[in-house]
Amino acid sequence: MKHDVHTLLFHEPGHFHAALTLRSANPRVADDVHVYARTGPDRQRFLDLVNAFNTRDTDPTGWRVHVHEAADPLEHLIAEQRGDVVVLAGRNADKLASIARLHEAGFNVLADKPWLTSSAALPWLRQATSGAPLAMDIMTERHEVLARLRQRIVSSPELFGEFSREAARPAIEIASIHHLYKVVNGRPLERPWWYYDVAVQGDGLVDIQSHLVDQVQWMVSGDTPNDFDGDVELLDARRWSTPVPLALFRDTTREKTFPDALSRYVEDDVLALPCNGEIEYRLDGVRVCQRAEWGQREPEGTGDRHPCTIHGTQLTVFTRHGPETGYVAELDLEPCADTDLEPALREALAAWQDDFPGLDLESIDGGFRYVIPRALRTSHESHFALVLESFLDYLDAGRWPVWLSPGIRVRYELLARARERVSS
Repeated sequence: MKHDVHTLLFHEPGHFHAALTLRSANPRVADDVHVYARTGPDRQRFLDLVNAFNTRDTDPTGWRVHVHEAADPLEHLIAEQRGDVVVLAGRNADKLASIARLHEAGFNVLADKPWLTSSAALPWLRQATSGAPLAMDIMTERHEVLARLRQRIVSSPELFGEFSREAARPAIEIASIHHLYKVVNGRPLERPWWYYDVAVQGDGLVDIQSHLVDQVQWMVSGDTPNDFDGDVELLDARRWSTPVPLALFRDTTREKTFPDALSRYVEDDVLALPCNGEIEYRLDGVRVCQRAEWGQREPEGTGDRHPCTIHGTQLTVFTRHGPETGYVAELDLEPCADTDLEPALREALAAWQDDFPGLDLESIDGGFRYVIPRALRTSHESHFALVLESFLDYLDAGRWPVWLSPGIRVRYELLARARERVSS
């Protein structure tokens, strides 16, 4: 099938996720890409990372980057109309308003999370996600092998049964654990100073939480569109801080001191960053507890961690991702007492080989563990190209899944309402 060639436009690419969409070459994307951004370190970091992709020894890319400067880069981008897809990954406070403006001007938009930092942006949400053109957020976790397997299991009633409705505990307990100092693309990640301003970046209730909500929506609702007023019940939300000493701030930003804009968070040369959060809610009646946590420095050999426990009426699904697994994410199954699921699990395993070639199942104490071939374990960095590929599939088909836009609206309204529950 012949596909259109799309031209990517980048507006103020302040987060490294913007460049990761260009980590791999794509025959459906023109080699000429256009950047509309003010001069400064944010733009330079983007250009440096794209240049690193172009000059690496293995599978170098061939992007030709054209930089366009203007007093108002967004309006300059809209006026010039040099492409059909705008990629947004940077400051988040005004992101949803920018998406709505681009949507109105006829551009398709692929935007990194989060789309808002508070409920003040909610008036733009429906305009940004109504009809064509396409606006989609970058939900990389849907391409991670354990998440794909987990979704396949919970959507198989003969294996999982139904989500547990026990009052004593949530049916889904899902977390995401990160560190402020970490290594990306083989180098220590340099963050912009404004990353530490939650009014710009988003806090522990809206940032990483967007991925967690998306995973829950995928598991609970599948292809069925959600509606916030009819399908969601927000139960509780809380937020707390990670201390950021000046030395850590310097190591992650290359800034010598805390900028004045961050002074309200700083005391005795330590910044209190409210980047952690926990949200409890019900989606389609299924009780959920999701938690985002940030440490200071990533211990060597660990990386981001994504533990998860899902309780079904026939088995419990565990994503174990800590010292007990050597910091390698593993997917374990624990059948309920007096339930013999091994024949059904083996039958499903055989049926899934086309999608998960080489996948196997081994017995462990209390249940089973999937044996996942190395070829199926892809890096977080590689998932951005896969998200872009899905986005282009929707564009070339001229239609997108019925759950996509309603799901985005539910996702960000839930996070905004959770954010309202804590003090500023």
